[in-house]
Amino acid sequence: MRILSGRAAAKHVRTLAGRGSQCSEIEPAVKRIVDDVRHGGDKSLRAYAERWDGLQKDSALRVEEEEIQEAWKAAPLPLRSALRDAAKNIRKFCELQKPKEWKRSSGGVSVGQMIRPLSSVGCYVPGGRYPLVSTVLMTVIPAQVAGVKTIRIVSPKPRPEVLAAAAMLGVREFYRVGGAQAVAALAYGTESVPRVDKIVGPGNSYVTAAKKLVSFDCAIDFLAGPTEIVVLSNTGTPQFIAADLVAQSEHDPETLAVFITTSLALGNAVAEHAKRFARSNPIARKSLSLNGIVFVAESSAQALDWANAIAPEHITVERKDLPFIQNAGSIFVGDYSAQAAGDYASGPNHVLPTAGVARFRGGLSVLDFVKIITVQELSRKGLQRLAPTIECLAETEGLAAHAESIWVRTGHA
Repeated sequence: MRILSGRAAAKHVRTLAGRGSQCSEIEPAVKRIVDDVRHGGDKSLRAYAERWDGLQKDSALRVEEEEIQEAWKAAPLPLRSALRDAAKNIRKFCELQKPKEWKRSSGGVSVGQMIRPLSSVGCYVPGGRYPLVSTVLMTVIPAQVAGVKTIRIVSPKPRPEVLAAAAMLGVREFYRVGGAQAVAALAYGTESVPRVDKIVGPGNSYVTAAKKLVSFDCAIDFLAGPTEIVVLSNTGTPQFIAADLVAQSEHDPETLAVFITTSLALGNAVAEHAKRFARSNPIARKSLSLNGIVFVAESSAQALDWANAIAPEHITVERKDLPFIQNAGSIFVGDYSAQAAGDYASGPNHVLPTAGVARFRGGLSVLDFVKIITVQELSRKGLQRLAPTIECLAETEGLAAHAESIWVRTGHA
């Protein structure tokens, strides 16, 4: 890990604050895939799946329900217990997040909101080296709590553990496809994969670019890039801080791992422990060598400014600093709030904004799966009370018919 202070640190923070989604270079190639699947349907989807997702020529795109259920039956008991426990905590948190319907009346004017779930969503679960069972939980459960009736999962070469997690949650539609081609199938539909209202879940740069390209035709959660971790502390335990930096760094060689402190001694200690912890983890070791940074600030105020400027996916802070954090995907407070707890089982979602997106939104939640529809009902008396205001504003904007639609009801002129 590099250690930066003074002007060099401030300059690098400004660079990080200006980062964005890095998928423009591959967009032309991704657009070809998306267009091909959009117009070619199953034939194109299958061709890409056989080429990149390991789909066998005689395999169906959709996983049979029997195979999904068998995966649950075959899952080791400790895994089944862990999945149930994590799911219980995530579901409880989602229930608390769920927005409420309400109605208020005054002077003949009644206003309120209704909550309606989306009809269908597609959950993207990455393939890769390990079965990401937690992503199944984090994308499916908030949709279920929101009341979404149709939930489809796509994942290349799904492992039995991933199928087991889907089975436990009662998911019946699971497709063995991934990449940009899976996003296109969900967004536009094919003969085998019906289209959905929204696509959620993390993925590689091809998945991210595809979500960006289809976002005007199908809703998405956000564009997510490589994992990001910031730890902000002046007095924390260096072993704990280093362990979290290494833990998040093993996700991806491109992970951004940052420690911000006013203590050079603590910064040096964290860097040394991180180097030792990552020794046997080649992905984390590479990530820390490329993107691991210790920023030494001149004051606590500057350290907080830097943290908010970076707007990270995950941030760990001391309790006294919590009120001052404005931009983050998810916040962890204190020495024992290991970020891995949020990755799996504490309850909040681990599908979080990266690349500075935390400046304007938080992580995936129940709110991503519902529509908040406003409702208003006016009596004649209520409309008469508002008529002068409405007519004045309508006439100011030159919209005479708007004013007349009020006058015809109230006789107000």
